[in-house]
Amino acid sequence: MEEIAIEHIVHTLASIRESALQQRQRLSQPPKLPARKALEKCVEWLAAALFPNRLGDPDIQAHAINFYVGTTLDKALRELQQQIRLELAFKAPAEPGKQFHAQAHTLAGQFAEQLPPIRLQLDTDLQAAYQGDPAADSIDEILVSYPGILALIHYRIAHVLHGLGLTIIARLVTEIAHSRTGIDIHPGAQIGDHFFIDHGTGVVIGETAIIGSHVRLYQAVTLGAKNFPKDANGHLVKKFERHPILEDFVVVYAGATILGRITIGQHSIIGGNVWVTRSVPANSHVTQAHSDAKPIPAAA
Repeated sequence: MEEIAIEHIVHTLASIRESALQQRQRLSQPPKLPARKALEKCVEWLAAALFPNRLGDPDIQAHAINFYVGTTLDKALRELQQQIRLELAFKAPAEPGKQFHAQAHTLAGQFAEQLPPIRLQLDTDLQAAYQGDPAADSIDEILVSYPGILALIHYRIAHVLHGLGLTIIARLVTEIAHSRTGIDIHPGAQIGDHFFIDHGTGVVIGETAIIGSHVRLYQAVTLGAKNFPKDANGHLVKKFERHPILEDFVVVYAGATILGRITIGQHSIIGGNVWVTRSVPANSHVTQAHSDAKPIPAAA
């Protein structure tokens, strides 16, 4: 039997790889990117530190919780600092990599200071899930089993990292959750407290989306962009406000698609499989049969 020409394939792949690096001006010394597997472990440790009794070591004793949280955080932050250094070096390939150690340490510390607020916000999300889902028997059940909460743990960590300018790490963290849950939340999106994603599969929340407090989304909801303008050279314009704003107490049912920089007013309900491209006033009820956004009559 004739052998497969592996050596030829290796050389061909090398040529393609070098050409790609040349186009990206990274041929001389391509810097390493943050590692997805390392960040998976890092987020797992962070989640365990945030919720040690439910997401931590199952054999942990009550008297040892603080020690466990401290040692787990130490592992997570040391790993995060290394990944931050890699991102900083990747974004400035002309600079010597060793100079980023101090900056990475500072950024890891700034991130760590935001862990208590992250925990408090996640507690509101858990409460919203418990109050919004009649099938939920306890908050503990939601924390360990609901994909929406898993996605939010990743998102709330990633959003802080994104705010620190660590956009690659932040995106990797949310994509880890995306691959596990089918929920795609860009780390740049702004999401208020008491946020609940029920079922969750297929939910997409774009980079510039703004979501208020006490908002509930069901599966297959898209908060996306309506169009993608190009510059004079034909390249897509990036980093402009192109996703929807959902005000407080909005509910969006399964399969709804909301596109563009429009506003869904507070206390509005968007029905299933509706396509919305225009702003909706507060207290509206939009369905397939009634897409003219008539306000809901005030309660007697």
